[in-house]
Amino acid sequence: MTMQPDRKDLAPGLTISRILTGLWQVADQERDGKTTDPVSGASALSAYAEAGFDTFDMADHYGSAELITGEMLRRWSGANTPRAFTKWCPEPGPMTPEIVRAGVQERLDRLGVKRVDLLQFHWWSFEHPAWLDALHEMTKLRAEGLIGEIGVTNFDAAHLDLALADGIPLVSNQVSFSLIDRRAAGHLAATCKKHNVQLLAYGTLCGGFLSDRWLGQKEPDAVEDWSRSKYLRFIKVAGGWDVLQHILRAAGGIARKHDVSISNVATRWVLEHTHVAGVIVGARLGENQHRDDNLKLFQFELDADDHAMLDRAFAKANPIPGDCGDEYREPPFLTASGDLSHHLEQMPSAFEAVADPDVPERTRVFSGSLWEPIAGYCRALRDGDRIVVSGTTATHGVDHTVALGDAGAQTTYILDKIAASVRALGGDPKDILRTRMYLRGDEDVEAAARAHGLRFTTNPPANTTFLVGNLIGDFRVEIEAEAVVSPARN
Repeated sequence: MTMQPDRKDLAPGLTISRILTGLWQVADQERDGKTTDPVSGASALSAYAEAGFDTFDMADHYGSAELITGEMLRRWSGANTPRAFTKWCPEPGPMTPEIVRAGVQERLDRLGVKRVDLLQFHWWSFEHPAWLDALHEMTKLRAEGLIGEIGVTNFDAAHLDLALADGIPLVSNQVSFSLIDRRAAGHLAATCKKHNVQLLAYGTLCGGFLSDRWLGQKEPDAVEDWSRSKYLRFIKVAGGWDVLQHILRAAGGIARKHDVSISNVATRWVLEHTHVAGVIVGARLGENQHRDDNLKLFQFELDADDHAMLDRAFAKANPIPGDCGDEYREPPFLTASGDLSHHLEQMPSAFEAVADPDVPERTRVFSGSLWEPIAGYCRALRDGDRIVVSGTTATHGVDHTVALGDAGAQTTYILDKIAASVRALGGDPKDILRTRMYLRGDEDVEAAARAHGLRFTTNPPANTTFLVGNLIGDFRVEIEAEAVVSPARN
């Protein structure tokens, strides 16, 4: 009997190969303007599916990957139809029902299917709150049968928790996870356990650098593709080439012990985390195939001595800063270009600054809250270098209370709203000097405090927290803030 990859249930009725075939390199191959022939590309994918690697991961911006997969699905005659997972990565802006439906329909049309098995959503800045609108609309389209299951990509622990607390039925989060980038073993692991959400891990080989090929080699002067240029940035942040070599030597010793490759060890380490459903291994269609080597992942397990050896190597490395997905939202941008220029022309503001006609140095922002015009106040006001932000609750749109009953999730949403207000007035969240939190009850203290701590891991402001016993409406938390704009931003 031919060996095949292990399988796992990502959701009821959605069983996947634990090695997903990633198609991001289709876009890399097409950067010279030549489009991959969909017929030959579909034949290459069929070979993967027939070997048991029948779960394919792609995105709207992976060149013609969706079209190639669609061609494969049309030609498929086997009993078990391959799984096609794709991503929708819209530019930040209003997410109306029409915009969301059009984005989903385009995925359906390109894949040539009536339902996307797993549609994964990516958002560039949580300070722009329309991401919740998009996910709620996707939930409605799931109920219509256009989407099988909903996942997200590059969500940190706080915002994964917020989405779930607001009723979004997420089953997965796709994030970077490797011997170099171990962020997904932190806060995100606890959030996945809390909500029974699983990870799909990419970058497990760090662009190929976690392999026998690079053991004992000098750092390359240049790299030949976007994937390697991206992960070389991760390596440099983790401490550089010497740190990579320490980890490679440890993984190499373990590989010799089990008679496998360094790549096997690196990927197996990720797979053994209980909240990881599968790992995504890239395929360059028509080029090197590593299916036989990848099958060795299921022929061995790491023991306590193996983990101890890796832990000693990890101790020499710097942790990648922030939480999962931060590389797409704030410096240091660990993307292929080192910024977001190959993704977005600019990051639009969630709010618009309005000048005071009577006091030129004073500007305001309004968030659209129902009570702002009634009570005669603004969300935030800048006077000179000083910004003051009104008491802010987890109100989304006109009257939707976000994450009803969940103080931690509401704190996350509120702090995003405050950050967006400060940024719209020319400041930066790093300029926030003071926050005051008003909580409904004792039971809210820890959750709100932890959410505040995650938002201000660096540049923590002064803070005072009050138990007020009651708040207007159904809110668990209200927060106000003060900031002084750094001279560097004036």
